[in-house]
Amino acid sequence: MSVSSLSFPYGESITWHAPDDIGLPGAALTDWLLDGGSLTARLKTQCQRFEVKVLGESELIDTASAEPMWVREVLLVLDGTPWVFARTLVPPSLLARLGNELTGLGERPLGELLFASDHFRPGRIEVASFDSCSALASLAESLGQNVPDRLWGRRRYFGCAGQELTVSEIFLPAAVTQITS
Repeated sequence: MSVSSLSFPYGESITWHAPDDIGLPGAALTDWLLDGGSLTARLKTQCQRFEVKVLGESELIDTASAEPMWVREVLLVLDGTPWVFARTLVPPSLLARLGNELTGLGERPLGELLFASDHFRPGRIEVASFDSCSALASLAESLGQNVPDRLWGRRRYFGCAGQELTVSEIFLPAAVTQITS
């Protein structure tokens, strides 16, 4: 994998949609996009070795809200192949409340914390698709993955103490190939 933390953040401005408001991909990928459980747990059933590769984490200004947010971007890697690009946005007040629970994750998956803790309530899911000329498609290509079609992703909200953090998960071409075959 030839990714560099010098390119952090990889995420881009994305138009997210309610699932009913967008034409969804085939049934197999849609099942993954709309799955209400832990993506981390589901991914672990597809491999022998699950890894989190941290691309970067820092406080940045969120382009959508113009507010400072703590941003964490990772790759979820199955048996040495990146399957998912994930981006987490946490508002400062929530970060102050949870401190090291979030910033101390290192290479541990956030999904384990979100679904094991009583602090978090999984919320709504939104979906988006991306052109093959997007920044995320360029990231996939830098990982040696050809992007012949649109990429698909989801954004999930997690409530905690009256605040929300968001987790965006983009399925890379290697994942889509395995999911739809």
